[in-house]
Amino acid sequence: MIFYEPGDVRKLWNDHFDSLSEDHRLHFQSVEGVQNMVLTEIRVFLQSIGKNLHDFDLPNITEDVNLQYVGHREVQEEYGIVVEAEHLCAKYSLNSDQKIVFDEIMTHVDNDIPGVFFLDGLGGTGKTFLYKALLAEVRSSGLIALATALSDAAANNMPGGRTAHSRFKIPINLNNNSMCNIKKQSGAAELIRSSKIIIWDEASMAKRQAIEAVDRALQDIIGFSLPFGGKIMVVGGDFRQVLLVIKRSTRAQIVDSSLRIVGDGTEESIEGTFIRIPDDMTIPCTIRENSIKELINAIFPSIQKNLYSSDYIISRAILSTRNESVDEINDQMIDIFQGEEKIYYSFDEAEDDLNNFYPIEFLNSLTVSGLPPHKLRLKIGCPIILLRNIDPSHGLCNGTRLICKGFQHNVIDAEIAVGQHIGKRVFLPRIPLCLSEDDMFPFKLKRKQFPIRLSFSHST
Repeated sequence: MIFYEPGDVRKLWNDHFDSLSEDHRLHFQSVEGVQNMVLTEIRVFLQSIGKNLHDFDLPNITEDVNLQYVGHREVQEEYGIVVEAEHLCAKYSLNSDQKIVFDEIMTHVDNDIPGVFFLDGLGGTGKTFLYKALLAEVRSSGLIALATALSDAAANNMPGGRTAHSRFKIPINLNNNSMCNIKKQSGAAELIRSSKIIIWDEASMAKRQAIEAVDRALQDIIGFSLPFGGKIMVVGGDFRQVLLVIKRSTRAQIVDSSLRIVGDGTEESIEGTFIRIPDDMTIPCTIRENSIKELINAIFPSIQKNLYSSDYIISRAILSTRNESVDEINDQMIDIFQGEEKIYYSFDEAEDDLNNFYPIEFLNSLTVSGLPPHKLRLKIGCPIILLRNIDPSHGLCNGTRLICKGFQHNVIDAEIAVGQHIGKRVFLPRIPLCLSEDDMFPFKLKRKQFPIRLSFSHST
């Protein structure tokens, strides 16, 4: 219903009700009770991705079947997070600066004092370690602590972490008056009201309008005009990183959308405008044509001996500033990878192209950022990255890295390789994909393909 937009949802319901209700028939005697439980499960999933049961031609839920529990699945999921012993003991290993921050924030938590904190620090200075200590301390007291981050990679570093766009339903296309798509009666709103503290990592990489949209949404949901509705908000990041990347924008527009500054002026400069990269961050290469090969050998040494080691494959990646370089590196890496190759071709169309101005061959040749390639080359054991939110609560978020385990005609068998759902086997479907905003072409490209790309290399 979400990805394929079928024309006859009721027929789908009738055809598959027996399969959907098999488990519930063991616990309910009446057909009505079974039907209500199936509909309730569908409703909960729809709500988790911003949809509603009433948006589709489905039967109505006719009686209250433990709806308080199921209706607020988000709250139950947070209460169900297991606090690991090492995270609970992390507060005893904090350095002096971390301890000051920890004690100050916990004073606000213990005394129910609203507050907004910004944690600024270079990469590797222990911000995530401090987040884990705070999350464990709050959750061990039976309270809800929400962990979010701008990227899925950072969210997976925190127990129970979710991306900010998934958690707060932040719009993709933002302006100065944007609001988050959270209804006051929804489980997401109840979760926010029930939370004691919210931690947002990598907030310095978010657009200013995204932070402001969350601020307005929390004030509206909670009913207080204090910043973020009076919640204890811990916002972290590194102001020394690069500015946002905004397509076809001017420098003024980029700065206007950013929250941060660039650099601290301590790195050696060349000709006044360039910063010299330290030698320990570079790989010597004398022949330019061999530069990518040298880079691959440095980042993926002994790859032939570690082809089927998930830890080896996932623990490293090559970053590039250009998508063309990413595609070139990924193509070379999949050639190196042993095993039988599986190729999936996409089905492309230009929507509303009634006169067939754009032939299929032309559409197939397009490589667009944010969409999978027309020709998707995969092998068993290769790493892939998810390009869409499919089921965020079970680890299938935009940016999740996985390992290919098997191939079917319309399904890819994969294993989640990072985060709290590491090791979970999942099935990835082929779905229709469109860019939410794409003014590169005078038409809207619709591509039906698996929402993944190879992830030996990523764009930064």
